[in-house]
This record gives sequence, structure tokens and C-alpha cells, in this order.
Amino acid sequence: MTKAVAFAAAVALAGPALAGETPVETATLGEAKITLHVHDFLLEDELMALRLVMTNEDALALFVPKSGGFAALAMSPDDGFIRDGAPAKSAVALADLPDAGTAAAEAAKACDGLRKGKSPCVVVLEIAPE
Repeated sequence: MTKAVAFAAAVALAGPALAGETPVETATLGEAKITLHVHDFLLEDELMALRLVMTNEDALALFVPKSGGFAALAMSPDDGFIRDGAPAKSAVALADLPDAGTAAAEAAKACDGLRKGKSPCVVVLEIAPE
């Protein structure tokens, strides 16, 4: 195998990571489909908390009332989700919205209005009716 072919194979296997895309994890819990965007800025305890939301109906209920609408959680990469043992004030979850795009846009907008850091807010968790 030539070096060029080996490199092309490695790029193909790496896929989204090399393309700059954020990896995602998905789960179905009850009647909700949950997508976690695993951003580089998330700390391990933040990921653990978000994964709990994906796997525990009580934790999910804190973010999404049983309305069947769409929801999103956005946070600032600079502010994070849980820092110094407390939730960041700029981490905003909005629920009961008509579609995924609106949920993401509104959560990011609300987060941007509260963030202390310079980096714009990004969606970390999306919840949709199954």
C-alpha cells in the first residue's frame, strides 16, 4: 500500500472528526429522541450529567415537560455547563417549541444574552418527539 493510499484510508476512517464536525450521541427515552453534541469544551462531569439526561426519564423531565414539543439546551463554550460545582447561568434549555430549528435558535439566542465568555453559544442537547 502506498503512503497516499494509506493516508486516504485513514482520512476515510476518521470521517467527521477530521472534517471538523462535532461528534454526536443519540438515544431514545420514552417518546423522546435525544441528540447530544459532544463538543470539545465539555468537561467529563458535564458529559456525565448530559448522558444522564439521555438515559433517565426523571433527569429528562427537568428539561422537557411531557408536551411532545421540541427542546434544546445551549451553552457558551467559555462558560460551560457546570463550573465550580454550579450550573452556568448562561446554559439555557427551552422546551415545547414547534420544531428543532426553532428550539436550537431560541436556546442559542437566550444563552447568548446571558453568556460571560466571548464565544457564541452552541446547542449541546436536542430533544425531539419520537
